[in-house]
Amino acid sequence: MFREMRRRKQVLSAEETEAVLKRATAGVLSVSGDDGYPYGVPVSYIYTDGKIYFHCAKTGHKLDAIARNEKVSFSVIDQDQIVAEEFTTYFRSAIAFGRARIIEDAEEKRAAVRKLTVKYCPAPELAEGIEKEIDAEFPALCVVEITIDHLSGKEAIELVRARETK
Repeated sequence: MFREMRRRKQVLSAEETEAVLKRATAGVLSVSGDDGYPYGVPVSYIYTDGKIYFHCAKTGHKLDAIARNEKVSFSVIDQDQIVAEEFTTYFRSAIAFGRARIIEDAEEKRAAVRKLTVKYCPAPELAEGIEKEIDAEFPALCVVEITIDHLSGKEAIELVRARETK
């Protein structure tokens, strides 16, 4: 169902690909947008327990698109070092294909928002402020969960070679 990567030597392992998703702070959600146009939008997210979560407003383009078609892709760039003298970039990235759903259950939604908040505000001294912020914003938040059907990662051949020589 999902294509195999053409340059097999550059494929990241499942563990390395998950590490890319865990490290990154932003990704691009791609959906089937209006009038058949693809719609890609950057979002802050968390990858945990094999799923991707992000929050947004309760209305908008991406939610309309998800309501029409739950199938999405989500891509993350972990590294993108321009190496002009070699006419290339040393890149590392991951892409997930999956199904998006809006979390309706309040406790499930709150748990996902807490995980997101801790990722972006990890300082323990902010814990009390985090709960106050969640409580204040909770009614206006929508949380989306992406269940991953296929995940792959890839890196520049130069990074593969550098690892092989270590």
